[in-house]
Amino acid sequence: MWFTPDWTLPEGVAAASTDRLGGQSQPPFDGFNLGAHVGDEAEAVRLNREALRLGLQLPKDPAWLEQVHGTRVVTLPCDESLPRADASYANTPNQVCTIMTADCLPVLLCHRDGSQVAAAHAGWRGLCDGVLEQTVARFSGEASDLLAWIGPAISAEAFEVGPEVREQFVSQDAQAVSAFVARGDKYLANLPQLAFQRLSALGLTQITLSHLCTYSDSDKFFSYRRDGRCGRMASLIWIR
Repeated sequence: MWFTPDWTLPEGVAAASTDRLGGQSQPPFDGFNLGAHVGDEAEAVRLNREALRLGLQLPKDPAWLEQVHGTRVVTLPCDESLPRADASYANTPNQVCTIMTADCLPVLLCHRDGSQVAAAHAGWRGLCDGVLEQTVARFSGEASDLLAWIGPAISAEAFEVGPEVREQFVSQDAQAVSAFVARGDKYLANLPQLAFQRLSALGLTQITLSHLCTYSDSDKFFSYRRDGRCGRMASLIWIR
């Protein structure tokens, strides 16, 4: 139902990422769907979220967001019940930064001293518009002191986009051209590579990629591009 990201975190910080295994949801949301906005039965989502909190021994409920493929970052705790944002940041214990995905990039960030954490949702629009830059800017200190993990997402082999998407990225950073491979009049876009480039340009040097593809592993992961109507996974990070 969840796994621990394969990266080294400072003492006092915990992180997790979920898959679709187990849970109470019925097809096409089977089984561990955590999204309350996708058409799944509300009770199934509630039970799945309860299992997540109990299983991970979370200090409180995850801080769910209304994700809109934007660049807004909220600092936790937040007075809004369901913030309209695509990233959250915390510098106090027991605030569970959480984002949901089903092909888009989940990116978790942590200061090397364990004093600050964040979670960002980066689809191609948010990534291009600067959600990672906005999230990193929320941290105090140097970007070189941050650790990043890029979680399960659609791989380049399955992510076909139009030339306008490539143009938007390349117009901002010439090195982005290496993340696109032509296929007919379209391009295959490497989202994890684009995120890696963006984070590196900001000064991060410790970036871990999961190399997990949501599209190709239908047994383990939800994929919106593959299935259309489907559940959502979550990636979480918090200071104990």
